[in-house]
Amino acid sequence: MTLPDYLRKSMAVIEATMQTNAMIQTEKAIDAITAAFRAHKILLVCGNGGSASDSLHIAGELVGRFLKERPALKCLALSSNPAVLTAWANDYSYETVFSRQVEAFGESGGVLLGISTSGNSANVLQAMAEAKKKGMITIGLTGEGGGKMKQGCDILIDVASKETPMIQQVHICLYHYLCQKVEENLM
Repeated sequence: MTLPDYLRKSMAVIEATMQTNAMIQTEKAIDAITAAFRAHKILLVCGNGGSASDSLHIAGELVGRFLKERPALKCLALSSNPAVLTAWANDYSYETVFSRQVEAFGESGGVLLGISTSGNSANVLQAMAEAKKKGMITIGLTGEGGGKMKQGCDILIDVASKETPMIQQVHICLYHYLCQKVEENLM
């Protein structure tokens, strides 16, 4: 595949996603996160692999700044503490590394954003279940169809692809937009 072909394929996934419910769901996610921040509640973000990196990226944009100078926002990437991740996974279970942190940091009125290209990551699903127990709003950012996460979250944003790299590229577009709009809403 040539670079122009790859870029056309990427654009086709973005175009296909624009024709789905993802746009409406992204606006709902923006509203939920904005409301949580206005109430001084936390946004927890989690995912594995590339999605863990995305969770760190989102937290960096919101704790730091996206485009505007503003106060820091209460956001934590649950993949950010290797001591917690490795100790808990070693002593208990990797499937509960995120739910344990939701137990520690989650709060009623807060939001959990779980990222999984398949929508089937067991540790993200368990984090969502724990977040619901805490009275948090749960948002899933997935690939086409949402996988098991479809039933486990309040707001599902699914990209119109089943191919991991394409899904991740659109996730970046969506969460950059989300960060921009949350920042604008709070200014």
